[in-house]
Amino acid sequence: MLVHICCSVDSHYFLKRLREDFPDEPLVGFFYDPNIHPYSEYLLRLMDVRRSCEALGVELIEGPYDYESWLAAVRGHEHVPEKGSRCTICFEKRFAVSAKKAAELGQTRMTSTLLTSPKKSIDQLRAAGEAIAEREGVAFVTVDYRVGGGTQRQQEEAKKARLYRQDYCGCLFGLTQQRNEQGSEADELYAPLDGRVLPASIEERLALYEARKALEEAGQEYRIVRRKLLNWRLRYGWVRVKKRTVPSHILPYSVMKRRYTNGRVEVVEEGQGYFNREEVVFMTLARYNTLSGRHYDSVASLLFDPPPFEEEVKIRENAGMGPWDLSPLIVVEEIPEGRVEIFIESVTWRDVREILVPL
Repeated sequence: MLVHICCSVDSHYFLKRLREDFPDEPLVGFFYDPNIHPYSEYLLRLMDVRRSCEALGVELIEGPYDYESWLAAVRGHEHVPEKGSRCTICFEKRFAVSAKKAAELGQTRMTSTLLTSPKKSIDQLRAAGEAIAEREGVAFVTVDYRVGGGTQRQQEEAKKARLYRQDYCGCLFGLTQQRNEQGSEADELYAPLDGRVLPASIEERLALYEARKALEEAGQEYRIVRRKLLNWRLRYGWVRVKKRTVPSHILPYSVMKRRYTNGRVEVVEEGQGYFNREEVVFMTLARYNTLSGRHYDSVASLLFDPPPFEEEVKIRENAGMGPWDLSPLIVVEEIPEGRVEIFIESVTWRDVREILVPL
């Protein structure tokens, strides 16, 4: 039987139950989920599915990540609520490729771990699965492992196996709708041009689970703990002097109340200029190099290759700003003179990050 797999939390318990119910039938896992966005999240879920399948002794095949074709398939259904037409199209696309793979491998039956997801409609999945599988001459097996406390046991299994527990289905549109309903930031959609790994980002989790894998391979015990933090993201920003945009680098935790302001630098001391609006502080590149211990030759080079996020937080403190200071700190070549315009659109919110603790 070919088993379409969506994520490790759903698949781990599902595969165990399938083995109990179909003891004489070899299982082949097929990870085909082009709906998952961004790609770093896709890699993270695939990594954990591989780990789960290895632990269970189940062969795993990865399907193509043809995200553009998935976008084309759901076009016009972007704003449909969960369990609506977009989900049906998504299921049909994933099941169509899975059914073809099953037929290619000579499998006579297929199923999907989506059936055990508490956020999905079994009737919707059954209808899509049976219609698609029939075209390829494959039978779609519908099982309900949610009943009789199944969902609770699934969560217990996930906790015991220390699986990666994502908090959205994977779809860009579902994620956006979910975050809007929660009134929280969809930080999964941020991709800094400088390539930095941001706090509590998918990239940070990906690195953490890669490090976890190394510890497990080395036989070292560990714990993954959660910590609360004030998170920050820069959406957009610029500095203009006499109507001309100048190279500028905005440090973490810079926040402005009205996004735009204009004024003048009133005081300059030790490479830092203090603006007369919004508590803005300018810092020369030379001062930044001194505090960071680096040797950037231009703000442009700093923009595209900045230090790690945590280092810049320390630079703020070294510049005389305390750990709770949200004043904008902006690096420029030289402290600007005359009228200056500043635009900073950034957000802060309470968040949680995972920390890997080797024992």
